Amino acid sequence: MPTALTCPDCGTDYDPGPDEPWRCSCGHALEFVDRPHPEGNPRPLAQLDTTDGLWTFFEFLPIEKRVSFDEGFTPIVDAPEWNAAFKLEYVFPTGSFKDRGATTTLSRAVELGVDKVIEDSSGNAGAAIATYAARAGLEADIYVPADVKQSKLMAIQRTGARPIRIEGTREDVTTACIDAVESGEGWYASHAWNPAFYAGTMTFAFEVAAQRGWTVPDAVVLPIGHGTLFLGAYRGFSLLNEAGIVDRMPRLLGAQTAGYAPIVSALGGETDVEDDDETEIADGIQIAEPARGTQILDAVDATDGDAIALGSDPIETALDTLHRNGFYVEPTCAVAPAALRRYREEGVLEDDDDVVVPLTGSGLKTL
Repeated sequence: MPTALTCPDCGTDYDPGPDEPWRCSCGHALEFVDRPHPEGNPRPLAQLDTTDGLWTFFEFLPIEKRVSFDEGFTPIVDAPEWNAAFKLEYVFPTGSFKDRGATTTLSRAVELGVDKVIEDSSGNAGAAIATYAARAGLEADIYVPADVKQSKLMAIQRTGARPIRIEGTREDVTTACIDAVESGEGWYASHAWNPAFYAGTMTFAFEVAAQRGWTVPDAVVLPIGHGTLFLGAYRGFSLLNEAGIVDRMPRLLGAQTAGYAPIVSALGGETDVEDDDETEIADGIQIAEPARGTQILDAVDATDGDAIALGSDPIETALDTLHRNGFYVEPTCAVAPAALRRYREEGVLEDDDDVVVPLTGSGLKTL
């Protein structure tokens, strides 16, 4: 029986099914009633059978594996130029970390008997949902900005999904998508709203801990758009902590861009950087109103974290350095490494702090 949904704000429960709401009637995001985690000591990584990829951690997931390419367990490699470790999330089947959420979201869709999914995206999430919908044999409509990168548009089209291009802002794309969902055109496979997506992204934390001998770093520096990976990391490390598998939480440090920094603004930080009112280089995180903004702020507070906004210059510098060091990533991916340097310059992180940074999207997506 699929897990029911609940609203943590007003306490309303919802039965699972293809017609379940995409958010509570009170307007807040829904969560799974169940938060499973295993008991006892975990096995060392060398003794884990990781052939199922991120589904190795099925005991933590309130969803059964149904739609998968056995994705996950992306490498963690040393990055001496940054005195950090990079987790190569861009080696997923569709070239971004969004596959973590796509495998769990489409597995949930199949579990519920859904016929058609709908998603809105600047590109990466749309490509992931479209690809996993194709794997599941489901129809998919993907709402995207009219100026979406051609490589990402083709990644959606070639799965057989229907891309729907919307003129205007990223928020206009979401509005058009929600209108379609509310009209009964399909199940909202939203990377921002659907709790199944976050069940997938929290496996990032499980992998980091397992690959480090069930320890956590001092800090993780992550990009924040809708915060799907940021919140996933928080939820994953929190579950590990609750289960007694790790004994502390890493600091979660966020990275946004000038012109699109609502979390930085809410924290009272500087959002207009070097007169750069809008940083167009990082289109993947150009989100003015994150669906779960309050949860992101809570995660920052709970981990003694922070968030900063960056202009184009440090992001472009970081991107060039990444490419010269063999990390072929898309521009949005450079925001977190650029933020790491700024955090060290400002003394938020010490030079000897143990830091992990995800590299979230492939440079092949910019071709």
